[in-house]
Amino acid sequence: MALSLKYTTASTNTELEQILLLQQNNLSTSISEEEKKKEGFVTVQHNFEVLKKMNDNQPHIIAKDGIAVVGYTLCMTPDFSNYIPILKPMFEEIKKSPYHSIKFIVMGQVCIDKKYRGLGIFRGLYQKMKTELHEKYELLITEIATSNFRSLHAHIAIGFKVLKTYNSNGIDWHIVFWDWD
Repeated sequence: MALSLKYTTASTNTELEQILLLQQNNLSTSISEEEKKKEGFVTVQHNFEVLKKMNDNQPHIIAKDGIAVVGYTLCMTPDFSNYIPILKPMFEEIKKSPYHSIKFIVMGQVCIDKKYRGLGIFRGLYQKMKTELHEKYELLITEIATSNFRSLHAHIAIGFKVLKTYNSNGIDWHIVFWDWD
């Protein structure tokens, strides 16, 4: 597969719509149990309005092959803690942590198109995120379902550390962070 990969920030409604389509195709409710274990999954389903508000506040990082969005990391500032109910417990746990007073950004979700996995796009997205945001934020925080082994191992491999594990609505979550200093 000849790739023409470019890492950039989302700037058009078309790119945001492509993010939502990629998200829909990888939701835990859209794939089999076997695929979840092997490939990982995303939990949160955003609507266009919230995704756009988040992007207007802090642009999302995307990987494009030509004009197609083939991967993304969503950027979420703490002031979006009430927009997505499933994420409220994570923000409450962060408030209890020693990092609550540090200027941080939350990576709201990462996803790579199935045809593009294993090509280094995950790492490329996070490197672009660090390049774009490290002067504005000291820390990147996200959470990963403990059952999402692929995602947890990928995050640890690029330098994330587990802050804490907690349970919310019967699901165990790891809150992980990447200190950019």
